[in-house]
Amino acid sequence: MRAADERFWSKVIKGPRADDCWFWVGAISDDGYGRFTLNQDGHTRAVRPHRYAYYLATGVWLDNMPSLMHECDEPICVHASANHDSHLVPGSHRENMLDRTKKRRHSNGTGLRYWGVGRAAQADRSRRLRDELLANGWIQERIAAIRFNHDPETPTLF
Repeated sequence: MRAADERFWSKVIKGPRADDCWFWVGAISDDGYGRFTLNQDGHTRAVRPHRYAYYLATGVWLDNMPSLMHECDEPICVHASANHDSHLVPGSHRENMLDRTKKRRHSNGTGLRYWGVGRAAQADRSRRLRDELLANGWIQERIAAIRFNHDPETPTLF
């Protein structure tokens, strides 16, 4: 697993502050979440990078836990820790749906950040964020523009 761990971390860009996201910059699935392959016992297995990060941080593999919630609401964030600063929190499917509703990320939600964002748009957003990080590194203004769907070239009203 050591080689897999090194390969995993080579695909992660961490923000400069302790509470920043750690973004996955490897493969991204058509739903906007990352994809990481493991080779175990002669078999290749695709896993979600945030689940693998949680396993590396805690030693707990979440096969029986259906949800690993992103407190930061970033599908490609892999900031996992056994401490309180983790962006990833295990939960049941019900807890994940309640969290989604509370944050207004459901299909009837009105949160501007997610309103009307379908699967393809979410995947595009994750890929744009990944590509920005790979091309330019961590530039806070550019990352925020992608995360919050803001074009810094658009003039303001006031």
